[in-house]
Amino acid sequence: MGNPIAAVDLARHYSRFRVSERLLFTGHSHQAWPDVGFEAQQRAWLDAAEYVDEKWMRAEEQAARVRAGFRRLLNDRDGDIAIGQNTHELVTRLLSALPLASRPRLVTTDGEFHTVRRQIDRLAEAGLAIVRIPARPADALAERLATAVDDRTACVLVSSVLFETAEIVPGLDAIARACSAHGAELLVDAYHHLNVVPFDLDALGLGRAFVTGGGYKYCQLGEGNCFLRVPSGCTLRPVLTGWFSEFASLEHTDSHGRVQYGAGAARFAGATYDPVSHYRAAAVFDFHVEQGLTPERLRDTSRHQVGILMRTFEALDVDPAIARVEPMAEDRRGGFLAIRARRAGELSRSLRAAGVLNDFRGDVLRLGPAPYLCDDQLRAAVGALGEVLRTLG
Repeated sequence: MGNPIAAVDLARHYSRFRVSERLLFTGHSHQAWPDVGFEAQQRAWLDAAEYVDEKWMRAEEQAARVRAGFRRLLNDRDGDIAIGQNTHELVTRLLSALPLASRPRLVTTDGEFHTVRRQIDRLAEAGLAIVRIPARPADALAERLATAVDDRTACVLVSSVLFETAEIVPGLDAIARACSAHGAELLVDAYHHLNVVPFDLDALGLGRAFVTGGGYKYCQLGEGNCFLRVPSGCTLRPVLTGWFSEFASLEHTDSHGRVQYGAGAARFAGATYDPVSHYRAAAVFDFHVEQGLTPERLRDTSRHQVGILMRTFEALDVDPAIARVEPMAEDRRGGFLAIRARRAGELSRSLRAAGVLNDFRGDVLRLGPAPYLCDDQLRAAVGALGEVLRTLG
């Protein structure tokens, strides 16, 4: 273990969320926002009042800082960052750019988040060939996906960390090589990876991959802050395209000619948006740098906290048939503790009634800590879970 963050020093910066007073264990879904985010939202309003329609120059300054923040977390030197209000708008733009007429085949897993899962289900209804590979066991998932790629495959869509269980998927470079060999694209969903597990594009062999994610979870940026990393040299032409893509050359656009696209990530640009989220995100990214909240330190802190949750739960000596920690190698456990339980929904609701904010997916109860929580809060949450288990029987 390296240098975990001292929660007592950090929590004071999250006073409006009252993180010291509450048991907030949806850190894998919605972390508290530092107070600087509130001040930044006020600045957005004041800029609009002062500059009116000319506020967009200042809004772009905030957007540039947001793109730089995501690029830093990706350790991305060569790609470009498109930003959007949610991952769905970005993923669908990418899907609309694929040569689906000549390559009517998408390869994915049965463990993808609903953004991809639902959209892929609908595309299957529309006649695309969808290949779903079982996500578990995750240790060989990349190899199974790589084997499934062929010359009719337009894209592979896979998460780097599974949203249901927080298991890190190893060997993504094998998928990247298979996609390169067959001329397919690769989209990696890194939402449950960024800012809780260090991410390095080159080290992961993903230099030519698209990567998506956002700030709603571990980045503490709140809503409206998602991104699509676009590999350098991309020439795709999304069918779903917004006028911001030609913003830089709008005065010279020929409405009767071939649709033009901006360079790099501008190919995936949308249209008018609410810039308030970018003010908040830029301020929070700066706050993380000032506080030394690097992905490496956050990983150390997360492993320390998830370890406490796991050991405290195991000390309850619960019948595994009722509830058990999802097994995986410890170095492959991401930012939350997944507890598989046959009555996960009831457990989650009862825990919330007991003052422990949490969630569940299917039969998996998810407890997600955050760096501003102290060890006593971790133990108190599991203690409350023990009481709930005894009550439910």
